[in-house]
Amino acid sequence: MRTWEKDPQAVLDWMFDWSNWLAAGESISGTPVVTVDSGLTKDSQSNTTTKVTCWLSGGTLGATYKVACRITTNQGRTDERTIAIRVTDR
Repeated sequence: MRTWEKDPQAVLDWMFDWSNWLAAGESISGTPVVTVDSGLTKDSQSNTTTKVTCWLSGGTLGATYKVACRITTNQGRTDERTIAIRVTDR
C-alpha cells in the first residue's frame, strides 16, 4: 500500500488511475465507491472513464488513514485499490 502525506489544513485531490489496468475498450462504469477512514473527510469525488479523483480534507496530526477506491467496469470486472494518507505538518 502506498503512503502519501497531507497537512491537516490542506484540502487536496487524490487520483486513482486505472488506465494501465483496464483492457482495450474497457472503462469505469457506474459510480465508483471511495471510502475513507473516520477522521479524514471526503469532500467530493468525480471520475472519467479511466480515473477516479477524490478531494480530502482534515485529519489528525500524526494519524494515518486508509482511502479505498472500488470500481466496476463495463466488462463486469470489479477491483479495489487502497492508499494510506499520513497527516503531517508540511
